[in-house]
Amino acid sequence: MSPALDERDRIRAAMERILAGAPERSNGALTIVALATEADVPRNALTQRHLDLKNEFYAKVKARGQPTDAEVRLRRQIVKLKELRAADQEELAELRADREALVRVVNQPTLDNRQIRQQLTAPAPPSSASCPPSPDHPSPEDRAARIAAVNLWLPNR
Repeated sequence: MSPALDERDRIRAAMERILAGAPERSNGALTIVALATEADVPRNALTQRHLDLKNEFYAKVKARGQPTDAEVRLRRQIVKLKELRAADQEELAELRADREALVRVVNQPTLDNRQIRQQLTAPAPPSSASCPPSPDHPSPEDRAARIAAVNLWLPNR
């Protein structure tokens, strides 16, 4: 028997064992890799020399009506990826809502700072001896200290 005929016989026997669910050397997956392992031939024997046997194997697998192991694995992966995408979209929506809230939170102190600067740079009301310093009318020393403190903490605009 020639090596090619012996190889073809081993491939056919391996094909029958895998399709019967009784593999001896492979994991029994309905793939060319498992078929080559089961037949104890290199994978390229099926992809280059014995294309007819490869096509016959795929035809028998398809005729069984069952999806291949690769198809089952890919379908599981697709489901998992769709779930991850949905979770990412949900997280993205939450982040967008958070961003809007943070923009509002940041804008309020900016407006407050602008108002304080305007109040601090406005001309001082005429001082009267009968009017003691208060938060609304600080003494000149307090006013200078507040302006210095604000200028330290606030960027110039």
